[in-house]
Amino acid sequence: MELIVISGMSGAGKSTALRAMEDLGYYCVDNMPPMLLGTFYDLCQNSKNEKMKKCAVGIDIRSTDTFEDLYKEIRPITQQGKKFKILFLDAKIETLITRYKETRRTHPLADMAENRSVERAVELERHCLESIKLHADYSIDTTLMSMKQLKERVFNLFSENPTGTMKVVCMSFGFKYGIPLEADVIFDARCLPNPYYVPQLKNLTGMDKVVRDYVMKEEISKEFLNKILNLLDFSLPLYKKEGKSELVIAIGCTGGKHRSVTIASHINYHLHDLGYPTTISHRDITKQ
Repeated sequence: MELIVISGMSGAGKSTALRAMEDLGYYCVDNMPPMLLGTFYDLCQNSKNEKMKKCAVGIDIRSTDTFEDLYKEIRPITQQGKKFKILFLDAKIETLITRYKETRRTHPLADMAENRSVERAVELERHCLESIKLHADYSIDTTLMSMKQLKERVFNLFSENPTGTMKVVCMSFGFKYGIPLEADVIFDARCLPNPYYVPQLKNLTGMDKVVRDYVMKEEISKEFLNKILNLLDFSLPLYKKEGKSELVIAIGCTGGKHRSVTIASHINYHLHDLGYPTTISHRDITKQ
């Protein structure tokens, strides 16, 4: 029996994540009251229908009328030996406010917020979900993600993993667009040779061999990469031993198109060769 609880901030992409889970073959239920989670677990576990053995449920601020600590309402089922994992979706407050204004939707906590302020409603919701975020097994920040990127991330996270080992995400990003909040480990590649200042390379990316060759031609770049790989070779087994389900390794440069993409690609190849289920994501590669 596999149960995934999808929670997070309103406007952060929970509906998109739940649809992605459905496409992966999970039996999905949205907006489930927390007090029914244990009963739902038992029904699925005892069902003879194999489709009910992989389930995903959406539980968020709409699912409760207490507006306090949402995690306290679902924690008791763990004391009964029922196991589940939590996926938490988040985004920066400015992004959530913008999304609500664009869709003209009413925030679930609008009636509780002073002057029905969206900003105040988001702050109240974040307080209510603070504990469930802290206990989440997976956390995705969707601030700079499109719906397509979020769906791909969920696919990579919950696709079949026959070895049951820790999954690793190698993510490139640009510091000018902000640090990915879901990153567990961050490396700064801005100290490496920058192809941006080479006219014939400026409009290419680290996906192009000529760019990768330029970044890695200097001994300092090779040593930089080797030190990162040595650290990861040492630390990843420790993360796995601690029960980490997913490790997000983020590599940043200024714009997220050249140096970070190059280093992320090398790390991804290395960890894949070691047998880790890896996914590579270039967050800002298409940005101008």
